[in-house]
Amino acid sequence: MAKMTMVQALNLALRQEMAKDDSVLILGQDVGPDGGVFRVTDTLIDDFGPERVIDTPLAEAAIAGMAIGMAVYGLKPVCEIQFSGFAYQNFHQIENHAARMRWRSQGRLNVPMVMRAPYGGGVRALEHHSESREAYWAHTPGLKMVIPSGPRNARALLVAAIRDPDPVIFYEPKALYRAFREEVPEQEESMEIGRSQCIREGDDLTMIAYGAMIPPAMEAAKELEKLGISAEVIDLLTISPLDDSVMIESIKKTGHGVIVHEAPQSFGAGAEIISRLMEGAFYYLEAPLVRVTGYDIIIPYFSREKAYMPDVQRILAAARATLNN
Repeated sequence: MAKMTMVQALNLALRQEMAKDDSVLILGQDVGPDGGVFRVTDTLIDDFGPERVIDTPLAEAAIAGMAIGMAVYGLKPVCEIQFSGFAYQNFHQIENHAARMRWRSQGRLNVPMVMRAPYGGGVRALEHHSESREAYWAHTPGLKMVIPSGPRNARALLVAAIRDPDPVIFYEPKALYRAFREEVPEQEESMEIGRSQCIREGDDLTMIAYGAMIPPAMEAAKELEKLGISAEVIDLLTISPLDDSVMIESIKKTGHGVIVHEAPQSFGAGAEIISRLMEGAFYYLEAPLVRVTGYDIIIPYFSREKAYMPDVQRILAAARATLNN
């Protein structure tokens, strides 16, 4: 198996799905000759032409609206929004049309589209380039909200998203785009949307994270191991629909939990996770569940970005707090 970055793995997913299915196409600003803002669509226009790799103007609402219309008429569009912070321009199209079409048409119409968008901090980018607003989409009935954490699961989840009969919001943690390489099989590989994974087993503490927070969570687990503390790590992979079965079973085993995400804390994914753990594993808890998150502010410019992002030290402090409670 070749070792790939997440960018290369996403490109492979798009290339293979477009080769296999003529109804799959890409649209967005600079996705053609420029290969996308982070080069995820690099060279695809050479293989599939401008009729299937469509450069659009800077107009997010139009990009989403075109994708919805294409999907209703039988195509499988994958639209790229250059940064998730620009997606609010298309929120009306996604929330009022893509998410509701199946319900509104009593099942006669569906919208098999994917909206890809780089999200999150950690790369010293500008305002509107570092946000983590997955809760907006996860709160919208009719949408699926997916966030990969590495090259291999990014490729497999994007394949699943393209094949899904309903709209999928696919957030790509840009801090991980080229952070590391991973073996990715050349042959087809798909993962089921709506399933979380236990990526490290442990007995004393459960850490629940996703996207770019998986590497610091794993590093914190290794640091805890040096202290004789066995930490389990759960990678959510899909924010909505949320698979709570794996994390509930883990909490039943460990009795302690730390939830990590870079989005602001209030009304974020962590609050929903804690609510489900309280409903499903309350009598197994040995201490209050703890969140390590971004702060309830606009993500700062790069000189203060590091102080905003959850890191290994903050995760370790939270782990000690719940274990010592």
